[in-house]
Amino acid sequence: MPLTVGQMADVAGVTVRTLHHYDALGLLTPGARSTAGYRLYEDADCERLQEILFYRELGFGLEGINEILRDPEYDRADALRQQRDLLVVRKDRLQAMIGAVQTALDAHEKGITMTKEEMFEVFGDFDPKAHEAEVEERWAGPALEQSKRRTRKYGKDQWKEAMAQGESITAELAERLRAGDAPDDVAAMDLAEQHRLHIDRWFYDCSHEMHAGLGNMYVADPRFTEYYEKYAPGLAEFLNAAIKANRDRHEG
Repeated sequence: MPLTVGQMADVAGVTVRTLHHYDALGLLTPGARSTAGYRLYEDADCERLQEILFYRELGFGLEGINEILRDPEYDRADALRQQRDLLVVRKDRLQAMIGAVQTALDAHEKGITMTKEEMFEVFGDFDPKAHEAEVEERWAGPALEQSKRRTRKYGKDQWKEAMAQGESITAELAERLRAGDAPDDVAAMDLAEQHRLHIDRWFYDCSHEMHAGLGNMYVADPRFTEYYEKYAPGLAEFLNAAIKANRDRHEG
C-alpha cells in the first residue's frame, strides 16, 4: 500500500521537509500521486530512500548520491555490498578507537605514562616511519630529513589534524571513483592535487614528479594498496592514474 509523505517520513525517521527536498533535487521522486495530487511512495521508492539513507550514513553528499543512483549501470545488490564493506571498515575503526580510549583511561587511572607511539597509533593506519623508509629508499636525502624535522615537532593535535585531512581527501577520492568519474576528470585531478599538497604541507616538499613516483608505489606495494582498497575497490589504481593526469596537467 503506498505511503503518504507524512507516513513515509514517520517510517523512515526523516522529516517531510527532507522528502520534499529530495523530490526537488530529483533524488527521490514519488512513483505515484493521489487523485488530489499528493505524493504517494511505493515499494520501489522505499528501497530508493533506504539506499539514500545508507549513503548519507556513510558521509556521502547528496550530489554524489544522485550521480551514483542515476548511473545506468547502477546495481542495487552491488551497491549494498559496497555499503556493507564500508560500514565494516567504519566498525573496525570505531572498535579500535574504543579500545584506544579504554587504554588511555586505564593508563590515566593507574598513573601510567603512555609513550607517544601508544598515544597516537590509533589515529591512522598510515605509519610515518614506514613512509620515511620508502622515501629514504627511493628519494633519500633532503626529503627524508625534511620529513623528520617536521614530524618530530608534532603534538597530538597536529597529528590528528594531519590524519583527518588525509582521510578526508581519500574518502572524497573514493566517492569520485564510486560515482564513475574518470581519473582525468577535473574533480579527480583536483583531489590528486590536494593529496600532493597534503604531503607537501605535513611531511616534505613534494613535486609533481615525486608525487607520480608515490602513485606508482601505491599500486606496486601491497601495504599501500591495502590501505586505499579499504576505502573503495580499485582506489589505489584510480589515485595513481589521477596523480599522473594531474602531473601532466601542470606540466603541459
